[in-house]
Amino acid sequence: MIRMGSFITGIRLTPGLAAVSAALLLAACAATPPPRNTAAKDSGFSMPAAAEVIAAGYENIAEKYLEALPVQEIGMEGLRGLGAIDPAIAIDIDTGKNEVRLTDSGREIIREALPKGDDAYGWAMLTARASLAARGWSEEMRQASAEKIYEAVFDGMLTELDIYSRYSGREEAQRNRARRDGFGGIGVRFRQRGDITEVYRITPGTPAAEADLKVGDVIVSADGVPLKGLSARKVVRLLRGPIDTAVRLRLARSGRPDGWSLDLVRAHIVPVTVSHTVKDGIIYAAVESFNQKTATSVKKAVLAAKAETKVPLKGMVMDLRGNPGGLLRQSVKLANLFLTQGHIITTRGRHPDSVHHYNADGDDILNGLPLVILIDGKSASAAEITAAALQDRGRAVVVGTSSYGKGSVQTVIRLPNDGELTITWSKLITPTGYTLHGLGVHPIVCTSSLAEIPEDAKAKDPVLAGIGGEHYQADILAHWRRGGPLGEEERTRLRDTCPPERHDDTKDRDVARRIIEDRTLYTRALTYTSTTARADAAALE
Repeated sequence: MIRMGSFITGIRLTPGLAAVSAALLLAACAATPPPRNTAAKDSGFSMPAAAEVIAAGYENIAEKYLEALPVQEIGMEGLRGLGAIDPAIAIDIDTGKNEVRLTDSGREIIREALPKGDDAYGWAMLTARASLAARGWSEEMRQASAEKIYEAVFDGMLTELDIYSRYSGREEAQRNRARRDGFGGIGVRFRQRGDITEVYRITPGTPAAEADLKVGDVIVSADGVPLKGLSARKVVRLLRGPIDTAVRLRLARSGRPDGWSLDLVRAHIVPVTVSHTVKDGIIYAAVESFNQKTATSVKKAVLAAKAETKVPLKGMVMDLRGNPGGLLRQSVKLANLFLTQGHIITTRGRHPDSVHHYNADGDDILNGLPLVILIDGKSASAAEITAAALQDRGRAVVVGTSSYGKGSVQTVIRLPNDGELTITWSKLITPTGYTLHGLGVHPIVCTSSLAEIPEDAKAKDPVLAGIGGEHYQADILAHWRRGGPLGEEERTRLRDTCPPERHDDTKDRDVARRIIEDRTLYTRALTYTSTTARADAAALE
C-alpha cells in the first residue's frame, strides 16, 4: 500500500542467517574485552534478532531510497546512532586500516574489520555485535531495550536523509496501520473529563451504533477493568482487539443511574475521514486525511446528497484545508471520481517499482457541475495530488493559499520486529509537468492575507481580488507549471505570490459558494486555470 505515500512490503530473509549470526557472535566474544557486568550484558537483547531487524533496514534503504546511498555509509551512520543512548560511546572508522573501533569514554570495547562496502547483512551484524558488546560496558546501553537500540540505530542513519524518512517502533507502527487500514473495535470515539470516559462520536454501521449507544454515554469499565484513572492509550487498548472477539462494557447514562452491561463483538473499523453537509444545493465535503475508505466515503456523500436534496444541485466544495495527506492511491481515486479521462499524477524514483503513471477512467460523479477545492498551507501530499490533478485538468477551481509542498512518496517497510521503516522513494509530477515537492499547489483564487494584491484589483470584491488583475494569477500559474527543476530562490518567490497560511474559518467557504453560484465568476476562474493548463501541456509535448 502506498502512503503518500506508503508501499508496504515484506522482508526477504537470507538463508543461513542464523548460522552466520552464531559464528559472528563467537568472533565478537573473542574480540571483546571483559565487560563490567557480564551477568546483565545480554538481558533483553538478542543479537541474531537484532541483526535480522537492522539488516532489513539497511538493505531496504540501500535498495529503495530516492537517492543512491552506499551500504557502508548507511552502516556507519547506524553505528554512530548508538551515541544517542550513551554519548560516551564513540565510533572510530579507519578506512585505511579497514577497521572500526567502538570506545566508551576512550576505552576500546570492540575492534572489527569493516565488512564489504555493499554487504548489508555484514554491516547489520557488526552493528548488532557492537550493541551487544557496549551493553557490557555502558549502564545506559545495558538499561536500553532492544526497541530503544533499534530506534537509535535507525534514527542515526535516517537523520542524514530527509524529514519524511523515519522509524516507528512496534506500538507506533500499530497505530499508524490502524489509521491507514483500520482496526478491530466497536466504533466509538471517547473523551476523558476528569475520571469519566464519555462517548462523543459513534461511527454509523458499527457495533456501537447497532447496539444503540448514545453520545454522552459513560463507559465505566471494559471486560471488568474500571476505566477510572486510566490513560487514553490504555482505554484504547481495552476497547480494541482482534476482529470478531467480544468486549463486555459497563455503561451509564443520564436517566439510567444504575447503568447496564453490554457485550459487543468487535468489527473492522476504518476511521472516518469525510464529513459533509448540503446547503442551498451546494455539497460541502470536508476531507480530514486519506485512508482506505476516503474516496468511497466522498462518493457516498455525493450520492446521498443527490438522493436527499429537494433542490437541484449547484455544485460541490471539497475542503482539503489542514489535510496532511495519507494514502497515495486514495488521492488518485478521489481525483478520478470527477474525471473521465486524462493524466492524474506520475511518481518517479530510483527503484523500478516507484515509477507509476496514474490515468483517469472515471465517470465524473458530479456530471460537470462546478467543483471548488479549498487548500491552505497545511494541505499536504495526498491532498496536493487531488487538488493539482483536478486543477491541471481544468476540472476544478482551487481557492485558498499555497499548499504545504510535500511532493514526495514514502514506502513503508514492515520490519521483523513489527515496527516500520518509512523511507522516501519517489517524487510527484503533476499532469502539466511541475514537481510538487517544495512548491505545492497554487490556487487560482488566492485568499492569503499576506498576498500582495495588484493595484487594479484592490477595489474589487474578495473573489475578483483573489483572482487579481487581468491574467494575474494565470500568469503566476504559468510560471508555476513551466516544468523542470526550480531553484530554492525561484520556488520561494513563486510561493510568496500567495503565501501559505492555516485557514480554518468560513471565509474561504463563502468565496467558494459565491464562485459556484455565479457562473460568470466560475467560468472566468476555470478559464484561467484550464487555458494555462492546455498551453503548458502543449509546450511540454
